[in-house]
Amino acid sequence: MDVAEFRARGCTALAERLPAALLDAIAQTAQRLAAKPPRQALLSGAHNPFGRAAQLLDAWRFLELCESDVLLDAVAALVGPDLVLWDSELYLDAAGWLEARRREGRYWPADPLAGVVVDVALDDGTAAVAAVERAHAAPAPAPGAHYVVRYMCATSHYNRDPRFGPNRLLMEENPLVNYANRPIWLARGEDRAGSNFATGFAPIAPGWAGEQALREAGV
Repeated sequence: MDVAEFRARGCTALAERLPAALLDAIAQTAQRLAAKPPRQALLSGAHNPFGRAAQLLDAWRFLELCESDVLLDAVAALVGPDLVLWDSELYLDAAGWLEARRREGRYWPADPLAGVVVDVALDDGTAAVAAVERAHAAPAPAPGAHYVVRYMCATSHYNRDPRFGPNRLLMEENPLVNYANRPIWLARGEDRAGSNFATGFAPIAPGWAGEQALREAGV
């Protein structure tokens, strides 16, 4: 599929399955977590070694997939060579991802909104790429766990201002997730919009968690 057709349709499937070498560890992690599912917010930023998800999984294996040429080549061919990896999330079942997909783009801190969502079905290694604005209209996800990777175009600015509309909305609707202080990676090409790539590259400081907070986190 060429760029013009992708922009018209808003979604395409990768021609080949992703290699098992990239997926096996992630699929095994999904199976392990499914036995006692944590709160979904804790699986946000699964690729981030400095975030909460790293307490539940090996974030480096997730980051390896996000930075793999097989994904970046496919995304760059559709939306251009300048790409920022800013988020990924593990969904332990298709229903959870389908529900989240209906709100895709709502909290993106990309200004202006531009990028793609890569939906990896962990049961069979197939992957689909959808424009963020059209992700909600993509075909229904396959059964099983899904790993969803979000790339924004580096021609957009990653807005860390908590007063920015999507950031403020996220704070109100999902306070356990904070995109404003999350690290981002220039995955391919050049930063065209002056985004901040320094924030967030440090481990979360330890702290006490009360009983209520632990229950809300699903621990």
